[in-house]
Amino acid sequence: MKKLGLTGGIGVGKTYVSKVFQQMGIPVFNADIEAKNCMAEDKELMQKVKTSFGENIYDNGVLQKEELAKVVFYNRERLAELNALVHPVVKQKFEDWCAEQSVELVMKEAAVLFESDAHLGLDAVICVSATEKVRIERVQKRDGSSVAEIKRRMDKQMSQSKKEELANFVIVNDGKKLLLPQLIKVLKEIA
Repeated sequence: MKKLGLTGGIGVGKTYVSKVFQQMGIPVFNADIEAKNCMAEDKELMQKVKTSFGENIYDNGVLQKEELAKVVFYNRERLAELNALVHPVVKQKFEDWCAEQSVELVMKEAAVLFESDAHLGLDAVICVSATEKVRIERVQKRDGSSVAEIKRRMDKQMSQSKKEELANFVIVNDGKKLLLPQLIKVLKEIA
């Protein structure tokens, strides 16, 4: 089984590209969604998060995302501490999920693929790319954030250019360049 990674900065359209891959018959594991699920359902992880960030991070078993975000968003050490708790659990979920698949190719979608070392053990990584202008427009449309807020979030992430440099393949998802021929070309090169 070959394992591919799919990543890119905020607003590049990772999820859209992953849905196209799914329509092409490639199962996709969304690590970002799985991380949220684990933080809401994995009792052992929930206890570790409470121990590190306080009992009030959960209210009647429900993660208080806004409270957690206040703690980790502007504090790299606290974010690293949270990631050190969550990423190993998500990594194991991915391995378990892969064992259940009966296909030759699977994909792991993750915003912080390189930052979390989740690219290790993958056969190749695809980075989805779009201009900053397109990315900002998409995020504004998606969640109504201000340009300043979006740029702050972008500044907290690994730069798009660095992700592209580390990736094996770059897919341009700017709404102008045809997507499907790019995806087919990547799949042919990987096969």
